[in-house]
Amino acid sequence: MTDTIFALATPPGRGAIAILRLTGPGTDAALTALGAGGLKPRLASLRDLGHDGRPIDQALVLCFPAPNSYTGEDCAELHLHGGRAVVEAAGEALVALGLRLADPGEFTRRAFENGRMDLAQAEAVADLIDAETAAQARQALGQLDGALSQTYAGFRRDLLTALALVEAEIDFPDEEVPDNLARAAGPVLDRLIADLKAALADARRGERVRAGYRIVLIGETNAGKSSLFNALVAREAAIVTPIAGTTRDVLDADLIIGGYAVTLSDTAGLRDSEDPVEAEGVRRARARAEAADLRLWVRGPDDAEGDAARFVRPGDLLVLTKADLGTAAAVGNFETLSLSTRTGAGLSDLHDWIAARLARDLSGTDFPSVTRERHRRRLAEALAAAELGRDALEVAPEMAGDDLRRAADALARVTGAIGVEDILGEVFSTFCIGK
Repeated sequence: MTDTIFALATPPGRGAIAILRLTGPGTDAALTALGAGGLKPRLASLRDLGHDGRPIDQALVLCFPAPNSYTGEDCAELHLHGGRAVVEAAGEALVALGLRLADPGEFTRRAFENGRMDLAQAEAVADLIDAETAAQARQALGQLDGALSQTYAGFRRDLLTALALVEAEIDFPDEEVPDNLARAAGPVLDRLIADLKAALADARRGERVRAGYRIVLIGETNAGKSSLFNALVAREAAIVTPIAGTTRDVLDADLIIGGYAVTLSDTAGLRDSEDPVEAEGVRRARARAEAADLRLWVRGPDDAEGDAARFVRPGDLLVLTKADLGTAAAVGNFETLSLSTRTGAGLSDLHDWIAARLARDLSGTDFPSVTRERHRRRLAEALAAAELGRDALEVAPEMAGDDLRRAADALARVTGAIGVEDILGEVFSTFCIGK
């Protein structure tokens, strides 16, 4: 029998209200034992809770009978006064009644296992809890509403249509079925492959809205990167000195620009060094810059063209710092902004430029087909298998079936329709206890 579990659904600590959630077959018995039996479904009722003759609290109590509840099981909520002693007393009473404290994400895992949501929707619950921007919340709500699940279901339907055409010709060669039935799967697969490629090409957008857009400050020593970093994050986060090579490791800060989450990175100045610590910092700086969504090449008035001339690429922004001391030379025909962190001149222009880039890269009218790396991996697997199946249609249609089944399985794993036991722990371990 499934355990009955409970957990605090509100942040721990002192507050006006604390909500304990219960779910499982023993929920109704636990409510009765606490003095809250006979509740009407979904109707808040004020009850005096107690256990073993000791009062616990006067609380609002709600019950949600199975199967029409969050988990699909009998559920209840105890809306307690938020003092620590009250919450602890209620928890101790529930343990004494045979309930146990829920594991992280166990409520949502039960909802998934009971068919109340698929795996992509369960991930959206975690994303919505963690959302810090309106864009993150919108994307999570769309995914929770089934937008991503419907996209993958459509992909999988096309695959199964193609698979049915292939297997009909193979399994019923002597029956009255049209000739070249397997070849009819070709146009279906062509359309699907194009859709999968388009989804993968757009993969970065959903992932970056959710996890944050990566912006890296890169440039030579004493170019003003750390001063610019501090100006953008509006605090003294990085050490600034006149000594070249002060920054030796990557320093990250999370911020919101233009309504989007951003991870901004300050890096070590680029130069050759015999100091192994500084050399490692330079290596990390280059690696972080290669993985960035946007690179801001920072140059001071005294900088030689150096790395900027060799490594600035289309899409980078050249930021000329220390404008109050002189003007650095531009490099090539790359987009350039000039500013001074000392006077503040040009900082608002840089902020606006970054906000416009974020809007360009991350906004879109269609819901993204990928919001996590896990989705992208499965999508790539499905595309590779579908392309193999399409090629097999031309030479040996009987060989295409296995490839198309592998593609369908990869897509089904995104929503948890099949074979997800190996990833359930990973997905739900990221949740808070009460969800």
